[in-house]
Amino acid sequence: MEELALLLARIHFGFSTAAHIMWPSLTIGLGVYLAYLNTLYYRTQNKLYLDMFDRWKTVFAIAFGLGVVSGVPLSLLLGGQWSEWARVTSPVLGPLIGYEVLSAFFLEAGFLGIALWGRNRVSPLAHLISTYLVAIGTFGSAFWILSANSWMQTPTGYSVNELGQFIPEDWMEIIFNPSFGYRFFHMAVAAFLTTGLVVTAVGAYHTLTKQNIKQAKHMLRHGIVAVALLAPTQAVIGDLHGLNTLEYQPAKVAAMEGIYHDEQEAGWIVFGIPNNETKEVDYAVEIPYAASLILTHHATGEASEIKGLESFEYGEDIPVGTVFWSFRIMIALGCLMIALGAWGMFEMYKGRLDTNRRFLQACMVMGPTGWIAVFFGWVVSESGRQPFSVYGLLTTRDSFSNLTSSEVIFSLAAFGIAYAIAFSIGMVFMMKAANKEMN
Repeated sequence: MEELALLLARIHFGFSTAAHIMWPSLTIGLGVYLAYLNTLYYRTQNKLYLDMFDRWKTVFAIAFGLGVVSGVPLSLLLGGQWSEWARVTSPVLGPLIGYEVLSAFFLEAGFLGIALWGRNRVSPLAHLISTYLVAIGTFGSAFWILSANSWMQTPTGYSVNELGQFIPEDWMEIIFNPSFGYRFFHMAVAAFLTTGLVVTAVGAYHTLTKQNIKQAKHMLRHGIVAVALLAPTQAVIGDLHGLNTLEYQPAKVAAMEGIYHDEQEAGWIVFGIPNNETKEVDYAVEIPYAASLILTHHATGEASEIKGLESFEYGEDIPVGTVFWSFRIMIALGCLMIALGAWGMFEMYKGRLDTNRRFLQACMVMGPTGWIAVFFGWVVSESGRQPFSVYGLLTTRDSFSNLTSSEVIFSLAAFGIAYAIAFSIGMVFMMKAANKEMN
């Protein structure tokens, strides 16, 4: 097997997954926001809410289309470059992905046409219900996909047949595996935060440019309240998720924290450069006892001990630097979101939410940070489980199709060019839709 081919295939799938995940992370939250706006219009018949709905439904449609364009090729990659993974896991993961298509994607796609173009063709109540079904469909997609991904992180409810395939024994254990609940809620809140930040940024832009002022004020309030409520909630969910990861994937936590040796009273490293040769973190700036306190809820003593990477057979195979820094970028962005939400609520209390230019500019800068945080969160999740594709059971190396580097690099280049063209065009149309002038 060519080592370069394996590396390129991992880059290929990582790039393709990252390109895809940014669109569901918007449509999950935006579907709920559309249902909320349509409910306000149904109850009040205020044209303002209809105009806002029409603005964001176009953004949703474009993001949905880009999600489909970037998601469908993932099946091709899994079957082509990771065929052994597909062969071994298909009895378990095939049905989960099938459920996502049949019960969720069809629901979402089927009623999207009514939500987009059916207002004058069906009753107001039927149109409202269609938007709710679209929102439910986005959640259904996230449910099944995250169940499948979580099973690869914490596999349960299976046996192995004579062909070396994982065979389902208990579907409830497979679907509701030990990490699923934490991952699902963590991703759902991340999607809502991404939407809240985008809506806030668009509202801030319109306020600063004095366009669509009435809409802008509502978008600002809707977005900043969502950020203020959800960012601290995400911190709590993230902490619970971290405790679950410590229990089931302790090596990943050791990489996240940059801990090479077993440590009692471990400090949390704010900044540093992991050094795999010396097994230390160079230039470390740390908060004493903090890592032990956060992860074990004990600051001192034997109960505060955290296992280091050297304690795990595959500890050296985890890309520590990538996981370590991706985790810190995600945490830093989360802190900025909490700060922005608190700032926004203070400005709202003072009655100057839409007049403080510095705050409005900060909202615009923070607009894309939800996507960035989601990206680095997935880097932590997927890179941290290396060298496994199914944690503890199937290695990434054994999942590969044994292709040559020239075969992989051709596919990578083709995907990169196609995605760059499609996403560039999509982003232009999406920004035009979000910033469209309306009466």
